[in-house]
Amino acid sequence: MEIKAVRLAFIFFTAAVTALTRLHKTHSNNPRCTALTFNCVSCRYAYGRPVILRGLTDNTKFRLLCSKSSLLREYGAHRVRLSTANTYSYRKVDVPFQEYVDEFLRPQSADALGSDTLYFFGDNNFTEWQSLFEHYESPPYVLPLTSGAYSFGIAGPGTGVPFHWHGPGYSEVIYGRKRWFLYPPDQEPHFHPNRTTLSWVTETYPNLLEDEAPLECTIRPGEVLYFPDRWWHATLNLDTSVFISTFLG
Repeated sequence: MEIKAVRLAFIFFTAAVTALTRLHKTHSNNPRCTALTFNCVSCRYAYGRPVILRGLTDNTKFRLLCSKSSLLREYGAHRVRLSTANTYSYRKVDVPFQEYVDEFLRPQSADALGSDTLYFFGDNNFTEWQSLFEHYESPPYVLPLTSGAYSFGIAGPGTGVPFHWHGPGYSEVIYGRKRWFLYPPDQEPHFHPNRTTLSWVTETYPNLLEDEAPLECTIRPGEVLYFPDRWWHATLNLDTSVFISTFLG
């Protein structure tokens, strides 16, 4: 069974090479992530470039369960673990989910430090949230010899995680919009590890030379971003957002 699963994953990532689209430019002349439909992915993207996938899954039910009223009714009294939004040193704080929604889902200040910004993403108790996660339809394909692990998040506008890297995976927005900035492994971005993505976007990004600019895109509900292994990336939530990532490891 394991050999069969690996083979199917490899077929997915090598199929439909002729259907690939070219990168196009944004109004700021920076390249965006390529957007493809369900069956247009190849090894070029599985191991080499980020790509947006559309039409992969139908998470209508999961989206309904992630509404504010539904989450507070089901999980309001549960404690959630928040992490600071800096790159290398994370402080953890546990608060009731109701308190997080009431106190922390507010627009981010541009001068806030990452070490002072508490963010709900990744530290999910799978046992407590299992009744929610079992309704999520994850992207149906994995890389050879990997399996998926979920990280669920909710955050206010202007928040996000600064530049970092890890293994490959998918990211899907359930509510809101999330802007991504990505660099290949051999191109470390210019950033301060304790400054937020919002401050980087307003202060550093406008002054970058053309060859220093990142790949960037904004994903919306119904779109899934695939990011390859060890690519640098930072995110910025443009709205109050609900999102879930599937890490392949």
